[in-house]
Amino acid sequence: MNNTYNKSLSANSQLTQKSVNRCFDGEQHYYSHQSTATKTPMTFSIYLPDEALAGRLCPAVLYLSGLTCNADNVTHKAHFQQKCSELGMIFIAPDTSPRTGKGSDGDSSEVPNDERYFVGQGASYYVDATQQPWAEHFNMQSYIVDELYDLLRSEFPIHSMGITGHSMGGHGALLLGFKFPSKFVSVSALSPVCAASESAWGQAAYTEYFGDDQSLWSQADASKMIEKVGQQYASILVDQGAADNFLAEGQLQTVKLQDACTKAKQPLTLRYQAGHDHSYYFIQSVINDHIEHHWRMAQLS
Repeated sequence: MNNTYNKSLSANSQLTQKSVNRCFDGEQHYYSHQSTATKTPMTFSIYLPDEALAGRLCPAVLYLSGLTCNADNVTHKAHFQQKCSELGMIFIAPDTSPRTGKGSDGDSSEVPNDERYFVGQGASYYVDATQQPWAEHFNMQSYIVDELYDLLRSEFPIHSMGITGHSMGGHGALLLGFKFPSKFVSVSALSPVCAASESAWGQAAYTEYFGDDQSLWSQADASKMIEKVGQQYASILVDQGAADNFLAEGQLQTVKLQDACTKAKQPLTLRYQAGHDHSYYFIQSVINDHIEHHWRMAQLS
């Protein structure tokens, strides 16, 4: 293991380095730490190009993963490392939710053992829950935009940060990007859940996390947030697979995002990719465009 960069972590760092692997002109790192927001251990992966390893400030992109995923999925399957190596871009992938060791029905399994994979571990929607038992640990909005954001900026040579994500993570990227525009210089999304409060997945999750308070549901809906706050970015990029079965089933509601951006006067590049589904094969096909989008926006910041 190459521990060169580990020596540059602050003396009182909260991070525990789990692994390091050389990859193109950079290194793929994994870290864990104890979160105050979720009251659980949390993990994330971070790709550091050689420029960052040498201490030079680099633009970064924060990637939020989708339902049932963790930091491994995008790190192992999306093949972003080569493009980040070429551009000198840092790529960060946190976990999707706290890992409490309990399923949605309170059992001891790692994920819910019923069919509701869209509620519970791996399905946080990147919100702060207000209802028990979720409110104790499911504070992913605070974790992402406050705790992890500050931790990353303090421990790594980050010049600026963009945010992106897939599916539920695409929802999170759009929601948090527009809710906290001072934190991020750019936003993009892949196959995002665009109107969570009006999708079957989101309604099931929000009933658990927020109860019947529809005002909280609205504040956790990406399209409604964009319409509310108006233009925040020079441009946002969204890719959607045209053959995505979840699009056909009405879970993603991409048209509502397009309508919200029109009303907000927020420039949007929305691309329907013919023949592509919801899988990581689709993500592989478009991820380089998203990395380049965030790199270009960082040059303007």
